[in-house]
Amino acid sequence: MLDKILTLDKQLLIFLNGLGSTTFDPFWMIITKQSNWTPFFLVLLYFIYKKIGLKQTLYTLMFVMVLVTISDQFTNLVKETFQRLRPCSDPNINTLIRIVKPSKTFSFFSGHASNSMASATFLYFLFRDQFKYFGLLFLWPLIFAYSRIYLGLHYPSDIICGYINGFIFGFLFYKLYRFLQLKKVII
Repeated sequence: MLDKILTLDKQLLIFLNGLGSTTFDPFWMIITKQSNWTPFFLVLLYFIYKKIGLKQTLYTLMFVMVLVTISDQFTNLVKETFQRLRPCSDPNINTLIRIVKPSKTFSFFSGHASNSMASATFLYFLFRDQFKYFGLLFLWPLIFAYSRIYLGLHYPSDIICGYINGFIFGFLFYKLYRFLQLKKVII
């Protein structure tokens, strides 16, 4: 069963990665770099600040920073435990895909997917009732993580497992945030 899943995973990677072209490579290189999302984060932070004020925004920002740190460190622990080669480094598949960005680090699971989904999940549950189309926030992790497949850095299963991990961490942090609000620790 696992062999069948891994075969499907490789086939899906080959298909999705093969949709790319050198014309769009620079675009996806920009998308995959976290710092290039800074304007998006600043606009999001501004809207949150306008809705809940400075003090609550700082609490929220602190929670997101701790959330991303914990999610990222857990991801690194899993990567070091499984030590799955990235597609671009795996001799069984790297001749079948477009390698736009080489990397020698491990693949399973995607930190980009985990961290972005954790943040989006936490923020979504926190603000879903205050912003009409806040569910669109999930476009960010979808686009951000797809860039990793496009560049030949992750298998689709790396992305899916990253999303699952991120969702769990994001939801748990949301519950912790609400618990601390009920206990009047966060005012």
